[in-house]
Amino acid sequence: KFYFALTVTSSFISGLIFVFEWWHFRKYGTSFIEQVSVSHLRPLIGGAENTPPATTSFSAGENETSRQNMPECKVWRNPLNLFRGAEYSRYMWVTGKEPLTYYDMNLSAQDHQNFFTCDTDALRPSDTVMQKAWRERNPQARIKAAYQALELNNDCATAYVLLAEEEATTIVDAEKYFKQALKAGEMIYRKSQNCHSQSPQHEAQLRRDTNVLVYVKRRLAMCARKLGRIREAVKMMRDLMKEFPLLSMLNIHENLLEALLELQAYADVQAVLAKYDDISLPKSAAICYTAALLKARAVSERFSPETASKRGLSTAEINAVEAIHRAVEFNPHVPKYLLEMKSLVLPPEHILKRGDSEAVAYAFFHLQHWKRIEGALNLLHCTWEGTFRMIPYPLEKGHLFYPYPSCTETADRELLPTFHEVSVYPQKELPFFIHFTAGLCSFSAMLALLTHQFPELMVIFAKAVNRWVCILPGYSYWMENVFSDLSSVT
Repeated sequence: KFYFALTVTSSFISGLIFVFEWWHFRKYGTSFIEQVSVSHLRPLIGGAENTPPATTSFSAGENETSRQNMPECKVWRNPLNLFRGAEYSRYMWVTGKEPLTYYDMNLSAQDHQNFFTCDTDALRPSDTVMQKAWRERNPQARIKAAYQALELNNDCATAYVLLAEEEATTIVDAEKYFKQALKAGEMIYRKSQNCHSQSPQHEAQLRRDTNVLVYVKRRLAMCARKLGRIREAVKMMRDLMKEFPLLSMLNIHENLLEALLELQAYADVQAVLAKYDDISLPKSAAICYTAALLKARAVSERFSPETASKRGLSTAEINAVEAIHRAVEFNPHVPKYLLEMKSLVLPPEHILKRGDSEAVAYAFFHLQHWKRIEGALNLLHCTWEGTFRMIPYPLEKGHLFYPYPSCTETADRELLPTFHEVSVYPQKELPFFIHFTAGLCSFSAMLALLTHQFPELMVIFAKAVNRWVCILPGYSYWMENVFSDLSSVT
């Protein structure tokens, strides 16, 4: 009866602890036992946090402006999207896996129709053919239509664009097509400039020809970047941004940031960030994590968690930690890719800001830049998880940015291929003490059940355990004396 009462009581107490731990975690997002241990017990035994909570240095105005300017789940064109023929198709030939989803390719078809067509296409037979080509679902039908357009007009820029994107099997071939598209596009653009004020139709035509010219120049710069001509690519991007300053929504500066990081021109990277990391523009993982990388670069080479826990963080280290926390809160999926805790796939043609698709697109191109800076990934590894303790829970409240959208998982599953395991957030992992109390509760309940079913056997088991508990200290004392005698004899 005594053993049965003891096991029932311990099972009941551990069950209460488990229920309270679970309730506290669901309401506040942290383990009560862990919180008490860190806040009250660790200082008593002389311990310290590796990284103290970073202070918030962002104004409420920035938070409110971000809430107003950023739609909840808007899908954006990936600034660094790959070439379908030269990269996506080659991946499919080698692996047999389709890297692009139908939803993603359908969004691209809509983009092409918006960028490369207008109401005056009926006046030019080649543009009429291309208007139908962008609506074709079959790649071979689109390529065939592009050749038909070139037969009607050898200076059809959009036909060369389609062939560069989908028929060219190498970047070199794609660049050749884009150079032909540039020659034709500049000629048509100049004609549209001369007569754009004559009617609304001519103005729409100029808008379309501008889109074609900007697209071609950007892709040519990306070809130069992929072929190793980095300085040429940087110059082309800078010239494009100066020539068309109002097209900032195309995020050409993200292409520029990546190319400058490849050149290790960190001062130029900082200058670009100073211009584009503004509260009036939508944030992106590229901007937030590049800013964190530059701040980490100043301290990462000499950073040590043990040393920092003893002496505290310096001002530069605090700034780096704050920048990492800011970046992680904007997009919490990126660190696992940068730390190679999760495998990468080819980035999609469209991304969701703050989603897993944006994290894949960022890490695919920027992982090498983090690896190049000694200690940067180590600093990220030591500090990024601390962000989750700082973010208010439930996460609908937001912190530095607007609240995390609840629709990101659904949109990412549409954008990313089926063989990729989509990262889900917010989803906090259960603390150790909840697992511990659940195991303790289950073990106590099992003992109570066995004691009730087999009382005599459990009494024998309890006495045996009690005997061993009493014998072990004497056995350890005997072994200690034996070893001490042996050492004295030796």
